Amino acid sequence: MFSSLTDGISRQIGEIGAQLSSLVSEPSLRLGVTGLSRAGKTVFITSLIANLLDRGRMGQLKAGGRIEAVYLQPQPDDTLPRFGYEDHLAALTGDHPSWPDSTRAVSELRLSFRIAPYGVLGGLTGPRVLHVDIVDYPGEWLLDLALLDKSYLQWSEEVLARLPQRAVGAGYLAQARAEDGARALDEARASALAAAFTDYLHAAKAEGWSDCSPGRFLLPGDLAGSPALTFAPLPPSDAPRGSMAREMARRFEAYKSRVVQPFFRQHFAKIDRQIVLVDVLGAIHQGPRALEDLRRTMADILGAFKPGRSRFLAQILGGRRVEKILFAATKADHLHSAQHGALTGIMQAMLREAISRADFAGAQTAALSLASLRCTVEEMLSQNGEILPAVRGRQLGSGKQVALYAGELPTDPMRLLSPARQGAQAWLDADFGMMQFAPAKGGMASASLGSGQGAGGLPHIRLDRAAEFLIGDRL
Repeated sequence: MFSSLTDGISRQIGEIGAQLSSLVSEPSLRLGVTGLSRAGKTVFITSLIANLLDRGRMGQLKAGGRIEAVYLQPQPDDTLPRFGYEDHLAALTGDHPSWPDSTRAVSELRLSFRIAPYGVLGGLTGPRVLHVDIVDYPGEWLLDLALLDKSYLQWSEEVLARLPQRAVGAGYLAQARAEDGARALDEARASALAAAFTDYLHAAKAEGWSDCSPGRFLLPGDLAGSPALTFAPLPPSDAPRGSMAREMARRFEAYKSRVVQPFFRQHFAKIDRQIVLVDVLGAIHQGPRALEDLRRTMADILGAFKPGRSRFLAQILGGRRVEKILFAATKADHLHSAQHGALTGIMQAMLREAISRADFAGAQTAALSLASLRCTVEEMLSQNGEILPAVRGRQLGSGKQVALYAGELPTDPMRLLSPARQGAQAWLDADFGMMQFAPAKGGMASASLGSGQGAGGLPHIRLDRAAEFLIGDRL
């Protein structure tokens, strides 16, 4: 009873503070959507916007009844392209639904809420407005945050140590070992090394490996061919000034200072709330080494964040920190709901270090499994006299309706994480299947491009719970 009373008082104090603030300003909240390539960032943002505009499927968003209107506005940053919400939604809901193109550049979108007055000062303030700014950027670029605290020598040693474990790395590894880094710089050889290393990164990404940095080598944009992208890892050597290895190291530092750090300052350093999307199922399907690669990569990336509760003076001085972080395992619709808890548990265990660090710094964290766009229905599948919990959907490519039983995820995450850390080649006692599903036909046409009227929104799994955690308190 005492706890309920104090919680109620705290809530009322918070409401008064929010209403006093709204008297003099229209507050904004910057939401960061983070995840490696193929984690589903573009689909998450598109579905989140569609379901906030048309909240028929957002039952867990507690403030939904107080939201009078939600509307799209021009993005606040005039130098960034607008996130292509309408095009992405059209791809997901057309006559022949398809996944939207992956992100190739930074884009932004502002979603504005008009919220009915409430609480002690409700009669004085009238409706208030909250702006939520959402930024999208290529998942490949996220990889570069892990480079900020590494020297060229450290990075080279780590990359070269990984190559023997990846068949696609054999060609570049042989080329790097044959190179004498102490020789004088030759631009033709430097370009050839950078091109060979870039080819390896593309091949590694296609095979499902997570750590494929530097990310701009995969999506260079207007930096293609520049010295900042003309470097590659080399074995350690006593490299004099003017040598190949010394110039590679200089260009590596230039890449961090002129490409990575400005991107970090312009986008990540301004984040208020963060969702981290993780394709755990895809890594499990690839095998133990892919799962361990994903674990290490995410730990390095999340180490670049500055979690913690923002304080007034810190905000004035520019020291904003991420207040809330949601860790979400995506593609939950590829599993029967009976296994969603196990999927969430595996992700929590895999990211335990990052979650603990955020908790210690004062950030509020949570974890769940979700599907931004639900593509399957559940069914029980009979196989070899056994009844298995499965899902059915439209197979990507063929368009045929197919059923999938992905295997039984262990309730103890260490049954997967331990062999992964020990370098196991394959899962010993289990086989985990994976299938690429296409968006379902029909049943989604009620998604709105406008003001939120209608009864639809896109079908999802726990997207409303994600929205409640990320922005519910500000609504």
